[in-house]
Amino acid sequence: MPVLEESRPVGVRQWWALAALTVPVLLMSIDLTVLSMAVPALSEELTPTATQLLWIIDVYGVFLAGLLILMGALGDRIGRRRLLLIGALAFGAASALAAFAWSAEVLIVARALLGLGGATLMPSTLSLIRNIFQDPAQRRRAISVWAAAFAGGAGLGPVVGGLLLEHFWWGSVFLINLPVMALLLVVGPFLLPESKDPNPGPFDIVSALMLIAAVLALIFGIKRAGEHGWGVGPIAALLAGVLLAALFAVRQRRLAHPMIDIKLFRSLPFTVAVFANIAGVFAMTGVMYFFPQYVQLVLGHSPLEAGLWSLPLAVGAVLGALTVPAIARRLPAGWVIGLGLAAAAAGYLLLSMLGADEVMALAFSGGALLGVGVGLADTLTNDVIVGTAPAEKAGAAAGISETAYEIGGTLGTAILGSIGARLYRDQVLEGLPAETPRAITDAATQTLGAAGQAAAQLPPEQAGPFLLVVNGAFVNAMTQTFTAAALIVGAAAVAAIVTLRRHRHNH
Repeated sequence: MPVLEESRPVGVRQWWALAALTVPVLLMSIDLTVLSMAVPALSEELTPTATQLLWIIDVYGVFLAGLLILMGALGDRIGRRRLLLIGALAFGAASALAAFAWSAEVLIVARALLGLGGATLMPSTLSLIRNIFQDPAQRRRAISVWAAAFAGGAGLGPVVGGLLLEHFWWGSVFLINLPVMALLLVVGPFLLPESKDPNPGPFDIVSALMLIAAVLALIFGIKRAGEHGWGVGPIAALLAGVLLAALFAVRQRRLAHPMIDIKLFRSLPFTVAVFANIAGVFAMTGVMYFFPQYVQLVLGHSPLEAGLWSLPLAVGAVLGALTVPAIARRLPAGWVIGLGLAAAAAGYLLLSMLGADEVMALAFSGGALLGVGVGLADTLTNDVIVGTAPAEKAGAAAGISETAYEIGGTLGTAILGSIGARLYRDQVLEGLPAETPRAITDAATQTLGAAGQAAAQLPPEQAGPFLLVVNGAFVNAMTQTFTAAALIVGAAAVAAIVTLRRHRHNH
């Protein structure tokens, strides 16, 4: 089926194609957060260190972020449908390995391979939507559905994870990927049109390696700083990442056929949209790192109950995404994006008021406000980014959009998770009595799950006060981190409104 060239309304077949493209996006978004529900169970079985646990959770996003632009450019060359189907096969195989991982190291490798498979799927879906829906109004509706699946999936991940963990082992959260990927392999060749850049130019492996190395160096530096403080190692890694990113940008400007068209960033709406996208996802994933542990380990709820506590976040994100087309007709893009980020910051402030006692109304209202805000902001940023690029560069533009998304998700876990881990460790060391055995103290400072296992080794008269200290330390670290996140996202909201307040997006 040829690529649609004219700006004309599409038929039923194209909307079915949208459904086929949305399901894997929903699944990959679920994968970003579903594992957070399994943290207590896998901590008990695989006994990861605090650093390994952070890598298990977000190495998926690290490899997605590092490879999305590369895979978007590859899809422009070999065909976006072909790359999508290759990615479905790779994603399914990596899911099977993750489900049956026998150590923390194997699970980290499996999650990295999932990121590799996901990086082939993600830009293909958005770039195919860009080519199928040429009519601007229909494209915006299609992207709002795509973004609703993306945003809602991140919030649904804990619900799906909790439901599975009620009946199966922690690895079951990965097995749900297999039937969906199999279905995509069956229906994809019939429903989806093939499209590619007719004049893509040579493939630049040097740029690809520079981009991957830059992202990995930046994330590694952030994680090391969270674990050990700002020493020589973390600073060197961050400087290396910044230097590689700068060299990558210089190289792109000089190439006749760059992997990323740096000229796109001369557009203020495009640039602000990219950074606003990062801020929105940063907000959501930070919550998803802490919240499941808080509900399960501090409040004592089951995985399924913890997942249901996250449901307002998912519902809010879907509603925010689906209402964007109507709101964007009445307000400039900057106001929609800025108000969305402001709502997310307000949700974070509400969540920062949580304590060791259960306050369901506060958690639900804060989560819903955060979800609505992220849904509003990220849907329009995706529309701005993809609508800016010419059709033949849709894969590369989609790669930029989704790289921003994944960098935001990775930074949300890496930065906020590292801040929280450091605050938790310091407060545990400050609160535990000096006579506490060294092995118990070391376990308690790693993760809250490890602290719970350590408490089981103590006499009952010591276990109670011990748990009060570690739970209190976790809650304080979580709420202080949420306050910091509210300030960061609030600053991004102000920047979006100030820089884009007169810009009205017409795509």
